Amino acid sequence: MSAKAEGKPAIVLVRPQLGENIGKAARAMLNFGLAELRLVTPRDGWPNPSAGPAAAGADVVLERAAVFDSLAEAVADCAHVYATTVRKRGVTKPVLTPEQAASAIHADPGRSALVFGPERSGLETDDVALARAIVTVPINPEFASLNLAQAVILCAYEWSKQADLAQPTVEELLPPAPQAELEGMITQFEDLLEPTGYFRPPSRAAATRRTLRNMLTKPGWNHLEVRTMRGVLSSLARGPREDDGNA
Repeated sequence: MSAKAEGKPAIVLVRPQLGENIGKAARAMLNFGLAELRLVTPRDGWPNPSAGPAAAGADVVLERAAVFDSLAEAVADCAHVYATTVRKRGVTKPVLTPEQAASAIHADPGRSALVFGPERSGLETDDVALARAIVTVPINPEFASLNLAQAVILCAYEWSKQADLAQPTVEELLPPAPQAELEGMITQFEDLLEPTGYFRPPSRAAATRRTLRNMLTKPGWNHLEVRTMRGVLSSLARGPREDDGNA
C-alpha cells in the first residue's frame, strides 16, 4: 500500500534523558521518511544543544519537534498507539513485531504513534496502558537492551519497507577490465619482483607465478583499478624521488 502523508506515524519519545539520543532518533527517523517527533517531558528540557550535532543534518525533525506534558496529551489525536517494550509489564495487549505494526499503520485509517520509553528504564506500566498494542522484537533475553535510536530505526525501517520511498541512486559500475590490461598488470608485477629474487628457488617459480596470477585475476578489476595499480607499481619501480630542494 502506498504511504500517504497522513499515514506516517508520529514518533513519541517519553521522558528521553539525553539530547544526543534525541538527535540520533531524529536522524534515524529522517533516514526512513519520518519527520514528526513528539517529546514528553524531556529530562533536560527542550531545545537541547546536544541534539543538533547528533542529528547529523536531520535538523528539520528537531525544529518541528513538539513537547508535551504527558503521554496522553502527546497521543490524543492518534487512533492507533503502539508501545515499544521488550516485555508486557503486566498489561494485556496484542503483541506485534515491528513489521506487523508497520503493516497495521499502513492499512488502518487514522493517525498512528510509535511510543518509546526513556533510555534507562523504558516505558512504565501506565505508559503501556495507553497503547492499543505492544511492539517488540525477538531479542537476547540475557541482554534485552536496545539503544533508543536503535529501537526507533527498527520501527522506522519496517514502516519504510512498505512505503513508496525512492531508492538511493546506485553508482554505475565500471565494466571489468579486458584480459589484455590484466596481462599487462601481471607482467608489470613480475618484472618488478624478478630482480628482488621473489621467484626463487627456480623449482618454485612456476607455482609462485601461478599463485600471483590467481590473486590478481580474482577481484574482477575494472579499467580504472588496473590503471591505478599500474601507476602504483611504476612509482615503486622508480623508487623515492630526489629532493627538489624545497623545504
